[in-house]
Amino acid sequence: SAVMEQKPSLPRDGIVLGADTRATEGMVVADKNFVYCGVGNNTDMTTQLISSNLELHSLSTGRLPRVVTANRMLKQMLFRYQGYIGAALVLGGVDVTGPHLYSIYPHGSTDKLPYVTMGSGSLAAMAVFEDKYKPDMEEEEAKQLVRDAIAAGIYNDLGSGSNIDICVISKNKLDFLRPYDVANRKGDRYGRYKCEKGTTAVLTENVALLEIEVVDETVQTMDTS
Repeated sequence: SAVMEQKPSLPRDGIVLGADTRATEGMVVADKNFVYCGVGNNTDMTTQLISSNLELHSLSTGRLPRVVTANRMLKQMLFRYQGYIGAALVLGGVDVTGPHLYSIYPHGSTDKLPYVTMGSGSLAAMAVFEDKYKPDMEEEEAKQLVRDAIAAGIYNDLGSGSNIDICVISKNKLDFLRPYDVANRKGDRYGRYKCEKGTTAVLTENVALLEIEVVDETVQTMDTS
């Protein structure tokens, strides 16, 4: 129930991933520092499982797994459950073949695109990408674009909010920027919001007497002998 945006910053060199950090239960903010698109526990457990499988794959082959390998594992797993695992994912990374970016839907369908948005704030974020994205962007320019896209999702969706986190992936580095920015920072309270007694005039008053019946209740202990 939150927005997650990812896009490539340097098409030949790396990927910039970004997300807000609000997890919701309906209209209730459940977590201000973690985001899961779809059903939160499904997304969390699915990514942990695939991460473990990729580690086992690396140990058995002696090679670093490619991004397409992770994509294949995720889509095959989700397809088996026919959408009952509500995990809407964006997968991005860099391997020996270059940077790759995928969107993965709960039913197991996937797309490989130059920029991707997923989650409840994805429409507003996509509008920013379609307006400002261009190939061969510098890293700082790409990070600012991802920041603006996530902020648009936060401002236009109640299920998105809190912080903006960014991850920069290239061949030789992996940087987590948490938080990169706070889009809608909470303001300070400068006054008291508690009204003193008598602030509002009482025009009429009606006192209703309530009849209360007191019932004596006795508790008999159970014989356990």
